[in-house]
Amino acid sequence: MTLPNLQALGWNETLMEHFAPYASNAEFTVARVALEHKHLYRVYSEHGDLLASVTGKMRHEALGREAYPAVGDWVVISARPEEGKATVHGILPRFSKFSRKVAGNTTEEQIVAANVNTVFLVMALNNDFNIRRLERYLVAAWESGANPVVILTKSDLCDDIEDKISDVESVAFGVPIHAISSELNQGLEQLQPYIGEGKTVALIGSSGVGKSTLVNRLCGEDRMMTKEVREGDDRGKHTTTYRELIRMPQGGLLIDTPGMRELQLWEADESSLSGSFADIDELASACFYRDCKHHNEPGCAVQRALESGTLEQARFQSYLKLQKELAYLERKSDVRAAAAQRDKWKQITKSMRGTTKKK
Repeated sequence: MTLPNLQALGWNETLMEHFAPYASNAEFTVARVALEHKHLYRVYSEHGDLLASVTGKMRHEALGREAYPAVGDWVVISARPEEGKATVHGILPRFSKFSRKVAGNTTEEQIVAANVNTVFLVMALNNDFNIRRLERYLVAAWESGANPVVILTKSDLCDDIEDKISDVESVAFGVPIHAISSELNQGLEQLQPYIGEGKTVALIGSSGVGKSTLVNRLCGEDRMMTKEVREGDDRGKHTTTYRELIRMPQGGLLIDTPGMRELQLWEADESSLSGSFADIDELASACFYRDCKHHNEPGCAVQRALESGTLEQARFQSYLKLQKELAYLERKSDVRAAAAQRDKWKQITKSMRGTTKKK
């Protein structure tokens, strides 16, 4: 087995600077998280693939899921290559992370992919095609810190490709768009620049859009299992059930992710919303009132655009929905931060009491 060098895994000078505080300990080295098991992690390192677990200290100090390693993370480890194992002592700062709210009523972050250069937003050109969903994906992608790229799959099943691309261009301002057919190996050469050595790409999209087939084509072998979509609605089963960092023959890395029926945003700020709705922002700048809410205020440029048809009503409603959702998340985030701070001080107080009793 050829052992990977750190540069091939995405290591760079910035990460080296983050590792500097650990460098004085000869026991410590770095690895990249490839796969997350229950309480265990498969990591890529210069010693080869290792099975790693976090220290008790990390587990004790963790205030939420985001404090644990995620696929794509760079972690500080002490390796035991003779056993094929390692211990994780810390997580280096992430330069990007694609997150979503966990499913259900719990307000908690799930990091889908970390330290990603590019996010492939994958959408099929058949019944899966949904501009409103793409708007949501774009907001999350801009917030992640990675560069979004729209991949339109199954072009061999579409008779109006140019119209669909035009629809995407109307909401994905300045974002590269590539129409491909994995089945026919058409258009895949357009994706090569994104997966060069040391670069990391995450694939995000619904079930059945062809993410796993795309991974197999780019790898040149069947790495991921694929299934046929259902007739009638083009819905696929979750052929990918976990996130995995895959080393590519081109030298880059891919993170395949399970299909998402719905992406619940975790966090985003005004700049992320503006990046996805630049047209509405530009209209709003022409409103008579600077704090215009775009409802019934006089001199509202957004309402004029809606009345004239230059702004689609469905797009404006999507904008309002996402704006409302982000405001709710911000309020919940403030409450969650306060609760985490209280828990932290409770742990410190409990620890100090235990020390005092021992004396």
